[in-house]
Amino acid sequence: MLKPFFSTIYALEAGADEAGRGCLAGPVFAAAVILPEHFISNELNDSKQVSEKQRNRLRQLIEDKAVAWQVASVSAEEIDRINILNASFMAMHMAIRDLKLVPELLLIDGNRFTPYPGINHRCFIKGDGIYMSVAAASILAKTHRDEFMKKLHTEFPEYGWDQNKGYGTLQHRRAIKEYGQTIWHRKSFKVKDQLRLDFD
Repeated sequence: MLKPFFSTIYALEAGADEAGRGCLAGPVFAAAVILPEHFISNELNDSKQVSEKQRNRLRQLIEDKAVAWQVASVSAEEIDRINILNASFMAMHMAIRDLKLVPELLLIDGNRFTPYPGINHRCFIKGDGIYMSVAAASILAKTHRDEFMKKLHTEFPEYGWDQNKGYGTLQHRRAIKEYGQTIWHRKSFKVKDQLRLDFD
């Protein structure tokens, strides 16, 4: 089971994580979650380690039981302007800012983070497999982004976003080669390099 908290020194800890950083299309999403003191879930884990059915079930549990949670996104256009790393940090900051309670400590998935004004933070590589609040943020960021990409799929079905969620699968790269990029594609990503494959 994942660890519930980093330290008993802090009354409120918020986990933060992002989803969609490596995609060719769509926004990057981030979530921040403050879990209650006695929250328990044997299923909760890094969103990549659980099935879609489990993620959706966990999303409902987290949104029902969390002391506070928030999800935010940064557009492909903004990603192109400030780069994906900064856009990921921006999305996390937006989610943290909109929490109904101010946490005393932020647990960040990854090895770096732009400090959030007035709140200490700790970074953890694969933190979504260590701390419950980070795993919960991972689940919310992933499920909200997947839901968003499925809605976009109805407008741009050629790219298979209902399945690949904007990641650079063979189907997605072939669609870019045939139809070009949409307004939802990240123009700063080196898509031409992604297309240097054998499509036969």
